[in-house]
Amino acid sequence: MARKTKEEAERTRQQIIHAARQVFHECGVSRTSLEKIAKAAGVTRGAVYWHFADKADLFFAMREQASLPLFSRLDGLLLAEGLADPLEGIAQALNEFFHTLEERPEVRQIFEIMASRCEYVDEFATVQAEINKPALDFLGKVEIAYRRAQERGALRPGLESRTIALDTWAFACGLFHHLLAGCPDEAWRRQVPEMIAAHIALRRRLSF
Repeated sequence: MARKTKEEAERTRQQIIHAARQVFHECGVSRTSLEKIAKAAGVTRGAVYWHFADKADLFFAMREQASLPLFSRLDGLLLAEGLADPLEGIAQALNEFFHTLEERPEVRQIFEIMASRCEYVDEFATVQAEINKPALDFLGKVEIAYRRAQERGALRPGLESRTIALDTWAFACGLFHHLLAGCPDEAWRRQVPEMIAAHIALRRRLSF
């Protein structure tokens, strides 16, 4: 009986998170109340408060549901031990990120909410730094991957790992915001893997 109750509670929690994603995306975070989410989820406002302390807590739960598994996969590609070609690991991580945005609508929705449907004011004023952490962590791991590439002779001479990591981070951010803005050019969207390959090729030692 206790197990069934636990499973039911988890189902309700997931129901609330799913409803929050839909309502945040449709209405924007600042215009969304917990009452509105409760109604969309088909539960009481009290049920929402049973699982989440406030709207920010629910927002983080929604974000983690998509971002934690994704960034875990990216880490595995970027920092795999014994990777013969660290530059290929960077390319694979970038391709995995943008492929996920294209193929997983629920993940794309969450990133759209964080990027363009949330005003980081009032109760969300302190949230932005936490929201930006995965991107900054990614930057640090890309720098490690470039340093490994340099140690293995894969990197073009004269390049500094921190500088090109920042450049790759800016490149990925630009692609990310352009794609989330609803880029209508399907041919452009299909060229993302080629753009990533070209970006990495500019860093590769010709003889590697």
